Amino acid sequence: MFEIEQRLLKCGVPMGDVVSAAMELYVPHGITRDDAEPMIRDLIRKYLKDPNVASLILGAILLEEELYWKRKESEIADDPVFLLSDEIIGMAIAECIGGTYARFEFTRYDQKKPGILGKLGPFLDDAVAGLIAGCTSRFYSECH
Repeated sequence: MFEIEQRLLKCGVPMGDVVSAAMELYVPHGITRDDAEPMIRDLIRKYLKDPNVASLILGAILLEEELYWKRKESEIADDPVFLLSDEIIGMAIAECIGGTYARFEFTRYDQKKPGILGKLGPFLDDAVAGLIAGCTSRFYSECH
């Protein structure tokens, strides 16, 4: 839906980097990191095709372009504390995929910003963190 994986790649966010960021904060739940990585990759790819997740990520991509890249000198260039819509998008993505527990997982990824998350602008870092958090939270829940 909306070719989100390809759009993310055009924004400098390849799937391999998304999965690597997810694995940086991976918490083993009876499944080794090596065994979990392809399963988490599959979940991420699955949810990139979900119309609700895809539309929220598309919104983040468009907002990143319009409000961040086109306005590098604006007051949101440094992701100020009063900018909340990026966090709301990230939490919405996480909860859409993984439910309420995913909101707490989102906070871990949002605060630590592992891998590519630390290199993205204010909308994409939270959208991708929400995608990772939703998928890892769902993965942890399904492992039990």
